Parts: sequence; structure tokens; C-alpha cells
Amino acid sequence: MSETSASRPASTILLLRDGAKEVEIFMMVRHHQIEFNSGALVFPGGSVDAGDQEIVARADLYSGGEGLSEADRGFRIAAIRETFEESGILLARSKGSNRPIDAKRAGEIAEAHRVALNERKISFLKILEDNGLQLALDTLVPYAHWITPEGMPKRFDTWFFLAAAPPDQLGAHDGRESTDSIWLSAREAVEGGQSGRFKLPFPTTRNLIRLAKQPSVSAALDHAKGMSIVTVMPVMTKTESGRQLRIPREAGYDGEVFEVGAVG
Repeated sequence: MSETSASRPASTILLLRDGAKEVEIFMMVRHHQIEFNSGALVFPGGSVDAGDQEIVARADLYSGGEGLSEADRGFRIAAIRETFEESGILLARSKGSNRPIDAKRAGEIAEAHRVALNERKISFLKILEDNGLQLALDTLVPYAHWITPEGMPKRFDTWFFLAAAPPDQLGAHDGRESTDSIWLSAREAVEGGQSGRFKLPFPTTRNLIRLAKQPSVSAALDHAKGMSIVTVMPVMTKTESGRQLRIPREAGYDGEVFEVGAVG
């Protein structure tokens, strides 16, 4: 059996808002020089890091973590931090409040600290402390759990979460890891992947197709709360016509075997 690299814990958020006719999702185009998924249309997210674990140990810096394991809290904290770094959208509350911070306050915090955070000149923990904030862990609803197939050079153990975007927090790409950002419906994103307008990773496509069935943000969140999450680690095989990925049918992606392109 060939050696396989260990998978790194990672998180991503599907930020949702109700559009005129369909649910819309905040997505970004990854920079072409980024090592993983360069040029792809993705949800904001990234690896769980040591700073996230430091926040896990500080229960005063988040709310809604009751009943979650340390690992689960780490995934959610990383998801919120990465989303703030990459989009400026901040899922947090002022201490003592049960309401999300408003768009003006979130914008001020992003303006003051986002560049420094991305350049690792300030920690997310310090931003929370200095601004009297608590991360709103309970706004995230688990939606999917994917692990990169064995044998790949870079592997991730990724939790996907749904969250309603805070009112009027519109988001903007950072110009570093992502070069464009857009609110669009799941249907539009999938059609763009089929037409070649967008480059969509396989897990992104499957989650978009599943999400496209929901008529509203509240319906999507309710559906996710009632789901049983089945871990997906695709198994890839080569066929005469191309490549196939096999995933568990019970994961809820309308199938088990998927064609993913011709052999190059």
C-alpha cells in the first residue's frame, strides 16, 4: 500500500441570503497562484490553525459552543475566522448581546484589522479581545463532511457549514487568496461549471446541487438541522472513458458513482 499524506482539519461556510427568486451564496475565485484549487470558484474557508485552538480554550470569546467537543468548536472557529479573512463578513456578537454585530461595525473591524490579520501581524484572538466580541458558533449548521481521497499530495478533512449571512454584510474578496467574489444562486454556479464559465471542485458542485433544492435560507437551514451527516471520502478509479468517483449513496448526493472528466 502506498504512503498517503495525513489530512489537515479544515472548514468552509456556505453563506446564504434570500435573493429575488432563489437562495444566493457568497463565493470567491481562488487566486491562480494558490497551490490548492487555483482558479476555482469556492466557498470561503481554510485550515484549522493553532490560533483557532487558542480561542477554543477561551470560552469568553465565543457563544453557542455548549455541547460541542473541542474539535467541533475548532472547526467552527476556523470557519468564522477564514470567512472574515477572505470576505470581511464577521459572524460575531458584542459581549452581552444576542444579536449579530451590524454591517457598519463589521466593516469598521475589517477595515482596521483584516489586512494585518491576513499578514499575520495580529491574531484573531486579539481582534476579538480588543473589540469585545464573541464568535457566534451557533449560527453555523453542519452541512457536509468531506475528506480528500487517499493518495492525493494534499489532503483535507473538511466540514462544510451553512450560515445565514448577517444583514447587509455583503463581503468582498481579499485580493490575495481570492481575486473575485460574487453572490449567485446554486443553480447559476452549477450551470457556470457545466458551461466552463467557472471551475468547480467536485465537492463544491455536489453541495451546490443539493442546496439548489431549497427555496429559502430558512428552509435550507431547517433541512440541514434535520440531516444526518455521512462522511464522504471519494474513491477514484480510471475507466476507458475517463475517471469515476464513488461516494456513499447515503451521503445524500443523488448517486454513488460520478463521471468527473476524461483522462488527460
